[in-house]
Amino acid sequence: MLTYEDRLKALRETKIRHTLEKRSQNGYTDLDDFGTVPLPPGYRVTPLYTSENRSFYGLAGMSENFARVMDAHPPYVDPLEMLAGRWRDMLVNYRGDLHYFPAWRKKQVTEEDLAGVTVEWSKRWDEKRFPYDDLKPIQKLYNIQSGIDSDAHLACDYTIGLALGFGGFLEKIAHYRALNPGREAFYDAEEVCVRAIIRFIDRHIEEIQRLLEIETRPEIRENLEEMLKTNLAVRTGKPETFREACQWVAYFNCAARVYTRDGAGFQLDTVLLPYYERDREKGILDDETARFLIADLLLIDPHYYQISGVDENDRDLTNRLSWLILEAAAAIDISANLTVRVHENCDPAFLREAVACLFRYKNGWPRFCSDKNLLEGYMKNGVPKEIARKRIAVGCHWMCVPGVEFPMNDTVKINVARVMEVAIGDLEKEKEPSTEKLFTLLGEHLRKAVEATAAGINLHIDHVAEVTPELVMNLMMRNTLEKGLDISQCAGLYTVGVDGAGLAVVADSFGALETRVEKEGVLTWDRVFRALRENFEGEGGARTRAILASAPKYCGGNTASDRWAKRITDLWVETVRRQEMPAGRRLIPGWFSWARTIEYGAAVGATPNGRKAGEPISHGANPNPGFRRDGAPTAQSNGIASVQCGWGNTAPLQLEFDPGVGLEEGGVELVERLIKTHFDRGGTLININVLDKEKLFAAHQNPDLYPDLVVRVTGFTAYFASLSPRFRQLVVDRFLEGV
Repeated sequence: MLTYEDRLKALRETKIRHTLEKRSQNGYTDLDDFGTVPLPPGYRVTPLYTSENRSFYGLAGMSENFARVMDAHPPYVDPLEMLAGRWRDMLVNYRGDLHYFPAWRKKQVTEEDLAGVTVEWSKRWDEKRFPYDDLKPIQKLYNIQSGIDSDAHLACDYTIGLALGFGGFLEKIAHYRALNPGREAFYDAEEVCVRAIIRFIDRHIEEIQRLLEIETRPEIRENLEEMLKTNLAVRTGKPETFREACQWVAYFNCAARVYTRDGAGFQLDTVLLPYYERDREKGILDDETARFLIADLLLIDPHYYQISGVDENDRDLTNRLSWLILEAAAAIDISANLTVRVHENCDPAFLREAVACLFRYKNGWPRFCSDKNLLEGYMKNGVPKEIARKRIAVGCHWMCVPGVEFPMNDTVKINVARVMEVAIGDLEKEKEPSTEKLFTLLGEHLRKAVEATAAGINLHIDHVAEVTPELVMNLMMRNTLEKGLDISQCAGLYTVGVDGAGLAVVADSFGALETRVEKEGVLTWDRVFRALRENFEGEGGARTRAILASAPKYCGGNTASDRWAKRITDLWVETVRRQEMPAGRRLIPGWFSWARTIEYGAAVGATPNGRKAGEPISHGANPNPGFRRDGAPTAQSNGIASVQCGWGNTAPLQLEFDPGVGLEEGGVELVERLIKTHFDRGGTLININVLDKEKLFAAHQNPDLYPDLVVRVTGFTAYFASLSPRFRQLVVDRFLEGV
């Protein structure tokens, strides 16, 4: 008879096989794992284009094409699982620029598709109606990721959906349709989306019935019968049991991913707790089954979930389900995106166990965020404590108040390294250049960059409902169905994160110039300017580069670069916060690059820290690789704690190291101490990879030897074998020795 352990082992093996098959279909992918399964042979979607550039927009265009993609999805039922469903394809694959389509999608594009297309393929933003040509030159100049028509980066309130079910959504749509005349197009679109999700469930019901006809193993037949019962219950009814709640969440997550790549989950241990406790009281659920169900939910999709935490009255939220979630993640032992919220009243045993998971499983989970620093920072925006406490970790580095906030977090970034490069171009024209003049010029250009970025944000918020309305997310947001409005039009909070990228490149550049040119005089400004223009390749360029690159670095410990990092952060915060916005909208500064260090580096020429043109910029708030040899993790923690922006956005600490001491040798205590100290000093979020150095380096040379190796790339985890060689190198370069 198959045990849960037997089934989990088989599911892990299937997961690894799917990972390699997806790499074969798509090539290397420097993104989240997402939980997708490979596309079946013959899979094809025929989109309904509604514009001259072969794209589609608005309520009708988005809902109709979402339904087409959902309807093209075959069912996915593994008899060893307790939950059904997987997603495979995204709506964006039919309206994004052709250059960014995955390999399999490009192969589907025919000459007929391209016939008559005279503009850029499938622009995602409707530039005919809402142009921003005036912003494009400055966006290009400063390498700004504008956020215009960005993917969904907000968080649903899952309690709304769990209380209603998909049938309840239809009833709610019908109810408010009658109360809001003139909003018929909105409600039509919402209904199209819900019915597409129900049809998706129907195909899974049919597949379960088919499998029941051929299954002979008694324990698997029993599981399929229970799976059928669960799916029939959640088709239109609201979930009543723990299993039904997990299945309902799995289906909604699949739909949200298909629509706009949404990956924001919820407070997993508190939202599902009533179902768990009720089933336990009835005697219809044991912990072994609950653990397997959670593991299955994490397998279906690695949404971002927060666990532990604290309520508005400072009471610890850790409960039995919190522990089971850690155990479930360990049992399935795959890529996961769990964040533990650390606070003064946190259960010390739970925190210790969460840290131990880093050592025991070496899969980069969980992450850790600071309650105090994020809470107090966000409250500075005028948000009361009871609301600020609901703002949970549901993204790569970002937080959101579920159901209420429209933050656009992680979609808006300014490449500050590129801004510095422009400022250096101006400095070269000065008769008496200096780091102080460069700092002044940097501030002037940052103001221009932030002003243009704000204009892009406002364009997006003002018109995204007419271009890419959040039809699936709207179902579980406050006041959307009630008013017949997209969440972008009726959110309770518009606190938009604006991230700077390239901090270490900029800080080390200022530090090198101050040290080598102004203080030591071993280089002249003219020599530096010439070396930068020639990419350190002209006469004396290599020596100039070596002199600059050898200057003390940011996170080195009270270095010139550390001091500049703090000044640059203060300038960044002041510039972002000073930017005027329409009433109700606020910009929140942070430091984060996501996985775009290679992309952003390609837009930046040679820089005074010795970095050559086109090389990757620094990762998030992290120092440049090789910043220090001894005590590097502690020094890095101290440096990053000093550059927090302080308004509720994060500047994550990203650590990769071979601890030197193991689980039983005090390693857990050392890392736990590092986490607490970092948060005591102002840190907001910590991503940690505890890795075996030899295994990491061997996997970099031949990733197929370690197809199950998971690393926390940035805010997300991914299979190392799926990453491109250049991206794997970035993870290797970040590796530090010791705790």
